[in-house]
Amino acid sequence: MAFSPDSTKLALAQSDNIVFVYRLGLEWGEKKSICNKFQQAASVTAMLWPKGRDQELVFATADGKVKLGVLKTNKPLTLYEHPDASYVTCMAARRDGNAVLSGHADSSLHVFYFDDGTGPAGTAKFAQHSCPPTAIAWGADALLVTGSDCKVTLYDNQGSMLQQIDFSNAADARDFTSAAFNPGGDVAVLGGFNCLTTCTFNAQAGLWEMAATKKIENLYSITAMEWKADGSKLAVGSLCGGVELFDACLRRHRYKGAFEFTYVSKSQVIVKRLSSGARIVLKSRFEHEVDRINVYQDRFLVANTAHTLMLGDMETCRLSEVSWETTGTEKYHFDNPQVCLVYNAGELSLVEYGQNDLLGSCRTEHMSPYLISVRIIAARGILAEEKKMAYLVDKQTVKVMDLLAGVVLATVSHGVKIDWLELNARATHLLFRDKKRHLHLFNIAKQERTTLLPYCNYVQWVPGSDVVVAQSRSNLCVWYSINAPDQQTVVAIKGDVENIERSRGKTEVLVDEARNVVRYVLDENLIDFGSALEEQDYDRAVDTLEPLEMTAETEAQWHQLAKAALEDGKLAIAERCYAAVGNIAKAHYLHQVNELSPSAEGGTSFMAQAKLAQLSKQWGVAEAVLLAQGRLEEAIQMYTQAYKWDDAIKVASRSSASEAAALKGRHYQWLLETGQDEEAGRVKERDGDFVGAISLFLKGGLPGKAAQAVLAHPNNNYDSGLLDSIIATCIQASLFEKAGSLYEYQQRWTDAKAAYRKGHVYRKALDLMRRQFPAEVVPLEQEWGDWLMSQHQVDAAINHFIEAGCSMKAVEAALAARQWQKAAAVLESQDQRTAAPFYSRIAAHFEQAHSLEEAERFYIKAGLARQAVDMYAGAGKWAAAHKVAMGYLSEQEVNEVYSQKARELEAEGKLREAEKMYCTIKQYDLAIGLYKQHSMWDQVIRLVSQHRKSQLAETHVEIAQQLQGEGAFKEAEKHFVEGGDWKGGVQMYRAAGMWEGSLRLAKAHGGALATKQVAFAWASSIEPKEGTQLLIKLGLLDSAIEYALESGAFAQAFQLCQAPAAQHKMPDCHLKYAMYLEDEGRFNEAEEEFVRAGKPKEAIDMYCHQQDWPAALGVADRCDPASVPTICALQGEAAAQRQSWAEAEGFFLRAKQPDLALAMYRKARLWEAALRIAEDYLPAKVAEVHSDIQNNMGSSKQSPEGQVARAKALERGRDWSGAIDAYLAITIQDTADLDFLEGVWESAVNIAMNNKKERIGEVVNTVAQRLVQNNRHEAAAELLQGIDDIQGAVKVYILCNDFDKARAVARTDPALKQYVEQQHTQHLLQNKNADGLANIGNATEAIEIYAQQGDWGKVHQLAEQAGPQSVIKYSVRHAKQKAQQGEVAEAAAVLAESGASPEPANFDLYKHIVGGVLALSHAEQSREGELSCKDFLWQLVQPVLTSAQGIDSPAKELVRWWKAVHYTVLRRRCAEAGMHNLAAKQATSILRYIGAVPADKAFYEAGYANQEARRLNMAFVFLNRYLDLTEAMDDPDAGPLENADFVDTDIPFDFTIPDAHFITEPMREEVRDKVLAMSMDQSVSQELSRRSCSECGASTYDASLTCHSCHKVCEACCVSGYPIRQEERAQGLGCPLPAVQSDWNEYITRFQTCPVTGIVQAPLL
Repeated sequence: MAFSPDSTKLALAQSDNIVFVYRLGLEWGEKKSICNKFQQAASVTAMLWPKGRDQELVFATADGKVKLGVLKTNKPLTLYEHPDASYVTCMAARRDGNAVLSGHADSSLHVFYFDDGTGPAGTAKFAQHSCPPTAIAWGADALLVTGSDCKVTLYDNQGSMLQQIDFSNAADARDFTSAAFNPGGDVAVLGGFNCLTTCTFNAQAGLWEMAATKKIENLYSITAMEWKADGSKLAVGSLCGGVELFDACLRRHRYKGAFEFTYVSKSQVIVKRLSSGARIVLKSRFEHEVDRINVYQDRFLVANTAHTLMLGDMETCRLSEVSWETTGTEKYHFDNPQVCLVYNAGELSLVEYGQNDLLGSCRTEHMSPYLISVRIIAARGILAEEKKMAYLVDKQTVKVMDLLAGVVLATVSHGVKIDWLELNARATHLLFRDKKRHLHLFNIAKQERTTLLPYCNYVQWVPGSDVVVAQSRSNLCVWYSINAPDQQTVVAIKGDVENIERSRGKTEVLVDEARNVVRYVLDENLIDFGSALEEQDYDRAVDTLEPLEMTAETEAQWHQLAKAALEDGKLAIAERCYAAVGNIAKAHYLHQVNELSPSAEGGTSFMAQAKLAQLSKQWGVAEAVLLAQGRLEEAIQMYTQAYKWDDAIKVASRSSASEAAALKGRHYQWLLETGQDEEAGRVKERDGDFVGAISLFLKGGLPGKAAQAVLAHPNNNYDSGLLDSIIATCIQASLFEKAGSLYEYQQRWTDAKAAYRKGHVYRKALDLMRRQFPAEVVPLEQEWGDWLMSQHQVDAAINHFIEAGCSMKAVEAALAARQWQKAAAVLESQDQRTAAPFYSRIAAHFEQAHSLEEAERFYIKAGLARQAVDMYAGAGKWAAAHKVAMGYLSEQEVNEVYSQKARELEAEGKLREAEKMYCTIKQYDLAIGLYKQHSMWDQVIRLVSQHRKSQLAETHVEIAQQLQGEGAFKEAEKHFVEGGDWKGGVQMYRAAGMWEGSLRLAKAHGGALATKQVAFAWASSIEPKEGTQLLIKLGLLDSAIEYALESGAFAQAFQLCQAPAAQHKMPDCHLKYAMYLEDEGRFNEAEEEFVRAGKPKEAIDMYCHQQDWPAALGVADRCDPASVPTICALQGEAAAQRQSWAEAEGFFLRAKQPDLALAMYRKARLWEAALRIAEDYLPAKVAEVHSDIQNNMGSSKQSPEGQVARAKALERGRDWSGAIDAYLAITIQDTADLDFLEGVWESAVNIAMNNKKERIGEVVNTVAQRLVQNNRHEAAAELLQGIDDIQGAVKVYILCNDFDKARAVARTDPALKQYVEQQHTQHLLQNKNADGLANIGNATEAIEIYAQQGDWGKVHQLAEQAGPQSVIKYSVRHAKQKAQQGEVAEAAAVLAESGASPEPANFDLYKHIVGGVLALSHAEQSREGELSCKDFLWQLVQPVLTSAQGIDSPAKELVRWWKAVHYTVLRRRCAEAGMHNLAAKQATSILRYIGAVPADKAFYEAGYANQEARRLNMAFVFLNRYLDLTEAMDDPDAGPLENADFVDTDIPFDFTIPDAHFITEPMREEVRDKVLAMSMDQSVSQELSRRSCSECGASTYDASLTCHSCHKVCEACCVSGYPIRQEERAQGLGCPLPAVQSDWNEYITRFQTCPVTGIVQAPLL
């Protein structure tokens, strides 16, 4: 079965050996029918329908034949017949359908080629396969064959084997039954038993590889496979009749939720719009892998491969693929629907959709869609295809290119910056507008420019026509004919033009007039005329114009049509046009020509041709036509009628000399008759009658001509009188130059000089004076300059003043001519005082021209740094202003400048700029006040939070109060809250009567209490009843009552409690009011309120508290009798406190509580009264009282004094142990009087020492321990010394840190003395007392402590005492700490001052420090840090460089870092000294050490150094490389850098891209501008300087130490870093490194010291 390529037919091979072809149609509803039938003698074994051959079906039969079924004749043709009738097993067609391959049972492969125009049809044996093929697939560049041997063989298109893949070794190997290539040709699928095997082409290896095998159980053998046309799906047919559809894409990707990318192969992607389902297949025709796809404007596709760029338009389905090396910095513009503009690195490339070659390219820096216009005009009729582009070369120059021919059609130079341009639809005219709003029209064919409008604020071509619509203020201007720019239609409008719409035969201009958009309709007939003329449909053009009224526009179009008709030979049309405009003469003339046109031969008559040539003033053509027909007379008559006598005489002279002579006579006579003396004189002059000619010239009043005749023929002997007459006439006619020339002719030098000077013919006068009057040359130069100045020819005057030595006049002239640089050059030779005013004027110009850097330079030269600062400030370039101010102004001047500027900016309303001014000089309060004056509170808060954080809350409150006064309560609330004064916000709302806001704020920030307060205040501010209802509504009635009670507003509280919902709060109100009255001392009123609240006990307690016992008893008797005993008991306690024992006893007994009386007496130790009360009222307590009495009588625990007394009693009783125990029983728990305790304990010690010696040790140790516990160490130590316990005393002294006394006590015991020292050291270490350790000679521990404390000054001081090793050790440690803190420059300074260890383990630290210093940004660079790095690295590498032994690898790396910082230091030094050439060499050499030096910094400084040295080629390369690096830093995914410029150099390619930029964005923008300017400079080329190798003579990179050709290695100059030639080698005395002698001498002459060692040196001879 096979479908036809257009899918309208289906061929079926049946088992009865018949092939039927069915017509299906393209729609389901179409009728199906059999259209062809091919009867065969053998079974059909294979069939296919080649691409592009809808009427030719190919099938094969079992008898080895391959046949072609021709549908038109319904007959089969035999293409190939196998000689052995070998069975055809399978077939495949080439992709283009021009070849068919058949596989046979004898393993042979045969191919048949159709006649495709490149060669005849024919057949051939293709290859001999290893086994009978079972499946064949023909891909793009390979043909796949497989068979029963389970091997897949790939052949090229000529039958040679490319590769074989063997699957026979697999455990489950089965033969493949079908195969198919995907549409891309890079994937092949093989069908076998229950499996699909995929093979892919590896482009890098150039081999096919097995990618994967998919097992599908129960699928059985695969009999057929076919890919979907876009390669996204694979249909598989199986032996069981099943058809499976497999998704064959590599991956899918959603793009911004709008598109789906389906990668069906590496080189083919299906792009699907999700909203509509529209699809487009993006396929690389070079089979490159698609890397990245982007969609722009929801329509345009941009895809990148490794070597191509693919562009597509999804609406028109047009795709393009062009060769392209992607950089990642391309910018795409899709404003033109036919062309994509691709901009990259200053070059613009154009790609036309649907074309696979670049349409064109150009260099431009102006990529606005308003500054580029591309027109693509398809061929129509006799009009050829055109493709043109207009673009800006620079801001003032437009170029128009023919993209097909690749030539420039026009270059339009304009004096003003152009801001808009566009070609018309036919690309014949260019419209452009400049910054002054002037509108211009340029005719490309005629190269003519016309100004259409002096002011234009809108312009556009009417779509699809040559009609121009423009707006000039309130006028709408329309040009219906661009060939008549002075003919315009003007309509008054009241708004601005928005757009032009053209649809349904109507063209309208949309004008926005305030609230409405008004449509102004243009004349469609006049617009349609242009289309008819473009299509050369002259009849339609006439029909269009005829009904129109004759206006200026229609008249111009009649003329335009007449011209076009004449050029095209349509004379009748031209006649009609001239008649229409009233040019009767031309119309009549053309009518005559029309009558002459038909000839006997049916062509155009020669007379008609001559007439037309005359009409167009093509006299030569007309003459040629007439002479070709032998019409000499007519030719002569034509010329004489046109008064072209010279041409007539030339024609006559060809036939007859006599006739020519007669004609000459007639001509001369005619000249005399018509008074044309000049022409008559010329005739005489040509005839050699010079005197006659002179006479005629004088007669005609042409003395100049007469003089010229004399001077042109000087060899004639002219009469002196005649000459004088000519001179006099010339002087009278002010022809002084002619007069002077005649004077020179007569050698009258003085008269000639006078004539020349009088006529201001200074050039000839100067030549004369150089020959005859040399001494007067200089005054004449000045006179010439003065005259040129008076004539305003200031440009020309400059050089004359310079020649005359008048420098100041030359400067004035240069300034007047606006040649500022020339003026500056002249001023270079003048003294500062003279030049300063002129420098000021030059600076003012550059400032006005926005060349601020130049202006700054001249302001500085003029001594006007203040004006330079003002200039930068006015331009908003504060960094530059600050730099100048810091460099040239005092601090006071800086402050004055910035303050004044800030005030000016404030007056102009530029507050942000004024703020910057104040902040620059740290006048933050002025900046804050600035915004306060303008009520810009957000800015105030911003500045306060940044610079005055401590005043932030206060500021918020201040702003809130201000806003409150202005009525901006909501904003004021926010500031009250942020200022922490929410109560102020509450009060604000209360004062304004905005209670809701007050309540809301109180709830949010004040909690329940504040809410109560506000609610109560609100209710109090209105009628009581309304206030109550309000509180009920708010649900705050109870809370308000509570607040009223808490705030003492009892009347309001009682009033609120009257509400039914608050009756339950009434007792509480009485209670709170009673308590209030109690506090106020109004006890009687309080008593009443307590009783009303049902709290009589509270009233009793009140009176009891006041000890108003009668009142308390009165309340108790009335309201609470049960409280009477309690009152009496309380009354008794009060009496007891007064020690009124009897009175108290009476109250206790009245209260029936005798136990209280007993307790009172026992507490007071009134044992007799206590015993009496016990015996009278509490008999059971009598025994206890007696026991208390006994215990108190025999115990000293009553008080310390009592205990002492008891102890003394025991002492008196000679109970020494008891006395000791009694004394020792008194402790700190008994009294806090330490002196008392010490005396007591000393008593115990004295007793033990005097009377109880066996206890003396125990007692002394106990007392000493207690004294130590109470910080009485000295006393404890003295006690221990008293009993000769030296060790104990020492320990006590150590315990109190009194090591001097401890040493004094232990001086006789060496071991104990050593113990004291150990304890002292340990104490100092624990307390980190480095000074103490140092004082006792323990320097090592002291240094460690100083290091830990960060006191590095003392560390280094002690380390010097400890020895060199300690100095190095702590120097490295100090540097490491500084480096870890990010202070790399300081770390380098430490190493430079204190030394660095040569241990390799520290090399990483050194590289980190040096790398950190070299990586500092432009603003942070440290000169001192670089010098320190150079110094400490030199200490390390000096022994290595001066050693005779080899350098090991770590040391080599360290030497490399030293060289990087060495040349960095020298470059800075030379640049500051103005030695730009040497600085450029050093900066170039630093590039060799990229890695140590950040790449962007190295290339930036190399570029600028070379620019300063005027080595512009090198500067261009390095700065270009710098820009590439910055782009890579900004876009890490941009891809690798282009290294072509640095091949065969020693500048590294492989380095790490820096993370941070070396310079700021404004400085990077300056670099871009410089690179752009260099790229436009034809004298600058992007190439590195080169030198000839002294070994092999090859041209190699100038700064490379190694020749790329012979690899000879040169030594590096220690001054410049450049390679040293043997004849240039020099080495200073004591300098370990060689140098180029010229570089050495230049450096030493300036600095007098060795660049390596710093010792004094002298130049080498």
